[in-house]
Amino acid sequence: MQSASARPRAYLLLLPAAILLIVFMAVPYLNIFVISFRNPGQGTPYADGYTLLNYTRIFTSTLYQGQLFNTLWIGLVTTFITLVIGLPVAFQLGRADLRWRGLAYGIVLSPLLVGIVIRSYGWTILLGNNGVINRTLINLGVIEFPLPLMYNSLGIIIALVHVFLPFMILPIMSAVQSIDPALVSAARSLGAGRVTVIRRILLPLAMPGIQAGCILVFVLSLSAYVTPAMIGGLRVKTMAVTVVDALLDTFQWPLGAALALVLSAIGALIVVIFARATRMRWKVQ
Repeated sequence: MQSASARPRAYLLLLPAAILLIVFMAVPYLNIFVISFRNPGQGTPYADGYTLLNYTRIFTSTLYQGQLFNTLWIGLVTTFITLVIGLPVAFQLGRADLRWRGLAYGIVLSPLLVGIVIRSYGWTILLGNNGVINRTLINLGVIEFPLPLMYNSLGIIIALVHVFLPFMILPIMSAVQSIDPALVSAARSLGAGRVTVIRRILLPLAMPGIQAGCILVFVLSLSAYVTPAMIGGLRVKTMAVTVVDALLDTFQWPLGAALALVLSAIGALIVVIFARATRMRWKVQ
């Protein structure tokens, strides 16, 4: 049993992590929170005094409401598509033979070796009106005019799915590898079919990995800047692009801080609801 004198020394081990969280997370968020209530400046990031004008503009402007809805929609659809694609891949790779597991990890991680700017630029070459996809379809006679694959939400979602798919596969693969194969064998010997085994054993036991993957992809999709900026252009603006424009282009720091906090708060609320709903719904029966 740990003595009372040893507990303070044990708490000291948490001190470095606590300092890092306070300095690099709590203090910046507090600073952004304070700036979001400052008055807009003329030629300066902000003026003296405090106001609710920045939040009023966000919740009363159809422009910002539309961008917020579009950002959340893109994040949810991207998360759903990566889950549909990544779930069977993760299950297959997680049950792969040990001799091929290293190769499987390499295949999943290989896209991360290329910078996101290069990957996004590659999708502009594929999805453009004169890109590889449209040129191929036109030459084959499938279509007469180029398909609108860029400068819309569809192009952004396609690119984001490719960029963030490894972040969905890896957590699920890790959870699948921790499942005892004897459980599946026992269920099959008791007469359970393949669908029943997946629904009542594999999915509930893999749910921590599914939760982690969905949360990672959703949060990364909401905060993505490079891919929406390159694929969406000026026609489709997500909240992350608008925040950067407000901070760097128009020099409206209070408005940019308020936009960032609103997006973070709504995204965090969705994550909490998702985590609670999936924890209550899925359990081994």
